[in-house]
Amino acid sequence: MHKRDVMFSLIDRHQLPPIVPAAFFLHFDPAFRVGQAAVDKHLEYFRYTGMDFVKIQYEKPFPPIPAIRAPEDWVKMPRYGLDFYAEPLAVVEGLVQAAKRDAVVVVTLYSPFMSAGHTAGDAVLTDHLRRDPEKVRRGMEIITDSLLLFVRECIRLGVDGFYHSTQGGEAGRFADPDIFAQYVKPYDLILMEEAARACPFNILHVCDYQRDYDDLTPFLDYPGHVVNCPLKVGSQTLTPAEAARLFRRPYMGGLERTGVLATGTPTQVREAAEAVLRAAPERFVLAADCTVPGDTPWENLKAAVDAAHAWAR
Repeated sequence: MHKRDVMFSLIDRHQLPPIVPAAFFLHFDPAFRVGQAAVDKHLEYFRYTGMDFVKIQYEKPFPPIPAIRAPEDWVKMPRYGLDFYAEPLAVVEGLVQAAKRDAVVVVTLYSPFMSAGHTAGDAVLTDHLRRDPEKVRRGMEIITDSLLLFVRECIRLGVDGFYHSTQGGEAGRFADPDIFAQYVKPYDLILMEEAARACPFNILHVCDYQRDYDDLTPFLDYPGHVVNCPLKVGSQTLTPAEAARLFRRPYMGGLERTGVLATGTPTQVREAAEAVLRAAPERFVLAADCTVPGDTPWENLKAAVDAAHAWAR
């Protein structure tokens, strides 16, 4: 079956994929993050690993703004126009043209909260939201308006969807859950609902790079055809099947990004992948819990993809 058909069958309740799809993501060296070099490296990686869709890495985070030192300073947040996104959009355009006929193409989208953290620093943003979230709101609005430009242009260029990475609801981040509910989540949803209206294949990624989670329920109503989230939630460890039932959609994951994928041999990776596959739900994408380290051997990732494709249903 064509790779595009494999991924769309995953989210079609009337059929099942003939294979277990698989995909892993990493950041390429700086020399391969812009221009044709980025397009070529994405394609080289996609073809080498045999993964089942193209996920475009995003390499243009919002620049730091030292002037944002207090909650009232968020009114100074600049609104970046399309010119700011010219480099990543050129990569998106090149990969849509080169790969969409063969595979689903999704582009990484950092949430407004994450982009605000790139601007002021994660600790500063968290502190400002704890102290005076109403003053931070204006900055979140400006950031969301800017990111909407990027989302709409990616849609115009023909992406199949977005890998929407979100943070802000982690354990210990905010003592008051209303901060996440009122000042983080609404801005996530503006972007994700825009993608949901236009795109046939979106992935919700609940990111634990900054902190762990003790509750995933705030994310259960987020859009996304597939969910990629941590399986360790507080004192509980979910199985991929339990995560799929919790979110009521296919789960993508199963392997730890810094575990055997990064440190083992291809044989060890294959064995670990098969252990995950034995307990996987019917609608499942073998993947890591997040982006793997950049120096992860490609042959390890190929071994995991090959194990998924060879798995007998």
